[in-house]
Amino acid sequence: MEKHFTKIANNVAYAAGKPITFVACCAIIVLWAVTGPLMGFSDTWQLIINTSTTIVTFLMVFLIQNTQNRDGAALQAKLDELIRSSKAKNHFIGIEHLTETELEEIRKKCEEAASRADAAAEEAEEAAA
Repeated sequence: MEKHFTKIANNVAYAAGKPITFVACCAIIVLWAVTGPLMGFSDTWQLIINTSTTIVTFLMVFLIQNTQNRDGAALQAKLDELIRSSKAKNHFIGIEHLTETELEEIRKKCEEAASRADAAAEEAEEAAA
C-alpha cells in the first residue's frame, strides 16, 4: 500500500509541476467563466468551481506534503552519510530532530567558527605578504 501511494504521490506531484498542467487548469477556469452567462451565473455554477477547487487543493496538500517529507528525509540521509564518511563532526548527524532554538544555537556556533577561520586565514595571508 505504501509503495503504491508513494508512486501515485510522485506521479501527481510531477504532473502538477508541468506547464501543461497549469495551462489545462487555466483552460478549465476559462471554460467555467464562459459557461457563466449560459447558466445565469447561478449558485450551482459557482458551487461547481468552488467545490472542485477545494477538493483538488485538499488532496494536493497531502500529496505534495508526502513528497516533500520523503525528499527531505532522503536529503538528510545523504547529508548524514557525507558527514559520517568525512572528517566532519558526527554530532551534526540527526540535528534535524532538534528544536528550533537548539538549531539556532548550533547555527550561531557554526557562523562564529567560520568567522574565526576567516579571520585566521586573513591573518595568515597578511603575515605571508
